[in-house]
Parts: sequence; C-alpha cells; structure tokens
Amino acid sequence: MGGIPYGRQEILQPDIDAVVDVLRSDFLTQGPVVPAFEAKVAAYCGASHASAMNSATSALHVACLALGLKPGDWLWTTPVTFVASSNCALHCGAKVDFVDVDPRTYNLSPDALERKLRTANAAGCLPKIVVPVHLAGQPCDMEAIYRLAREYGFHVIEDASHAIGGRYQGEPIGNCRYSDVTIFSFHPVKIITTAEGGIALTNDAGIAERMNLLRSHGITREPQLMAGGSDGPWYYEQLELGYNYRMTEVQAALGLSQIERLDDYVTRRHKLARRYDDLLEDLPLTLPWQHPDGYSGLHLYIVRLNLGEIRKTHREVFSSLREQGIGVNLHYIPIYRQPYYEKLGLRREDFPHAEAYYREAISLPMYPTLTEEEQDRVVKALHEAAS
Repeated sequence: MGGIPYGRQEILQPDIDAVVDVLRSDFLTQGPVVPAFEAKVAAYCGASHASAMNSATSALHVACLALGLKPGDWLWTTPVTFVASSNCALHCGAKVDFVDVDPRTYNLSPDALERKLRTANAAGCLPKIVVPVHLAGQPCDMEAIYRLAREYGFHVIEDASHAIGGRYQGEPIGNCRYSDVTIFSFHPVKIITTAEGGIALTNDAGIAERMNLLRSHGITREPQLMAGGSDGPWYYEQLELGYNYRMTEVQAALGLSQIERLDDYVTRRHKLARRYDDLLEDLPLTLPWQHPDGYSGLHLYIVRLNLGEIRKTHREVFSSLREQGIGVNLHYIPIYRQPYYEKLGLRREDFPHAEAYYREAISLPMYPTLTEEEQDRVVKALHEAAS
C-alpha cells in the first residue's frame, strides 16, 4: 500500500493535449498562449491586468520592485508563511519585520498590525509594503488591512499563493479591491498548476507596465516607452535592470487547461474538508476555522494538536503519521526561526501566537484526487497517533 502525500497535482488528457499543441507550434516562449492565460486569470478574478511569471517568488520580487521598494525601506509580513513572502524584500535590499498571527485563522492579525503600526509611526519606521498571506487558502481580513494601509500610507501585496478559486466578501480573491497587487502560485501542489509558475494581478496600469518590463530584462520594444528614437524595426531598449522571469508557452498552456477545472477542484476540496471535520471531531484537535467573510481555496487542511490532552509530543504524532505512510507536513516554520533570519535579532517571544501554532500544527493530505478510502486511512492513522 503506497504512501499518501499531503498534496498532488492532477494531469488529465486535455492538459497533455494543450502542452503538445504548444510543442508542435512555432512558439515555446513569448507567443500567444501566455497572454491568453493572463487574460483568462484576470477575467476569472475580476482584475484589470495580469503578468504571468516563472514562479510566484518571481512575481513577489517584481511586485515589490514595481511598488518602489528599495534599500532602507521596510516590508512587513506574517511569520507563518514560506520564506518567499519575506525574501522578496531582501532581494530589493529592504528590511523585513513580522506581524503576529490571528489565533483562529493563523493569518496576519489586523489587531497586531495596528499596534505595531502605532509604535512604528512614533519611531518613524513605518513599512512601505505589507504582505498579508492567505494561509491554506483562507483570505485575510483584507478590508481591515486596507483601512490601515490608507491611514498609514503603505502598499499592500496579497500573497494569495494558496488561494486562487477562493472568495472574500463574496468576490473572487485576486480582484485587488483591497490591495495594489495579488500574487498566485501554480506550483504542482497548489490548486491548479503550470508545473512551476506564478502571476501578479493589479488594477493599476502603471504597476502592470513596470512588472511586465521587469520580468523581461527591463527591455521594451514599445515605441511609447522608449527613451530615445528608433534605429529600425529591430530596435529595442533596456530601460531598467530587469530579470528573466517570463512564463513559457508550455506552462501557460497547462494553466489554460487546468483553470477550466478550478471551481471543481475547490468544490472537491471543500467536500473533503467537511468530511475531515466530521471524522476528526472526537479527537483532541483544533480543526480549521473558516471566517464567514471568506470562502477558502483550501490548499491545506491544518489541524492543531491539543497537546494537553495527548500523551505524546508534537514530533511523536508527526513521526507516527509519517511511519504509517501519511505524508503530513508542517506549514510553516516561522520565518524568524530560520538561521538566515536569526541574525536580524527578532525575538520569538514577540510572536506568541505564531510560536503556539508552530508547536501544534500539522497539515493533513488535501488534494482533489484524494479518495475517501485514502482519507479514511489518514483519519485512522491520526486516531492511532493522537490517542
């Protein structure tokens, strides 16, 4: 009996056919499929502009640059996220700090953010950018964060890597109603995949123009953007020091095929989550809580161990599940605990809710092709491990 991973992509024949069509076409990169994918994602989310890239990490970096993040500036984000959410600031030469999480949603806490902003305002070190992360696909309290953005003058980048297909206040995540830019990831274990890839959405034409420039070496062939004249039809200009962060036609073709099943995938994830809720309700666990303002993409199903009722350690439960072939994971180790970040001098005691989360959290297998029989195996193994 094989192991059950925490996440898994589904590749069907239409996906393969879409990729093969590109492989037989004239363009493997910089052709018509990437713009078609961008248009499809933007239309789905209700955003004005989309810029597809080779990863969400690249998209975060370019979004920071497009918003003018530079050495000496501050970027704040949640500590309970993948390191890319803060590394994007370091790649710009900026400084990083963290805001503790909400104890129920595990997302960046607006209350903690407001307290930290008051202190930073008095000290003259407000952030230029705040990056709320929709952990597991559940949207942050974006309205509250946006209100603070207007009051204190910072930009907002939604790291929605887990959240495509979800909704906030009844509207699609990605419409940028409460942010300057929204980022999605299309890594294989995410809700839909382009193998690797990401996209940045915005309603600001200037931000979109700059992201498109920076993702492709800072080079333009658009006459209206050029600094000088033109020597001929071959002419291009490098206007900024950009990067090769472009998405390929092959990746975009896969994404265009996958997005047709996006709503079905999210619906299936919700069905599995409800079944987990029912099957695990008698165990000493804290099950995921969903805020009524949001409809999660449910990239992850995260439980917390009530260690006061379990006569085992966090590590013992985790190891027992792995030994039984259940590919659990922990999303995430708080970033300030990473050796690279420890030199910043951040204190663990400043983030009590993130620390409590890290002591107790386990991500259970969650993906659309997870069968009920496999889910039963996960539940049985968790009963044995936690009892």
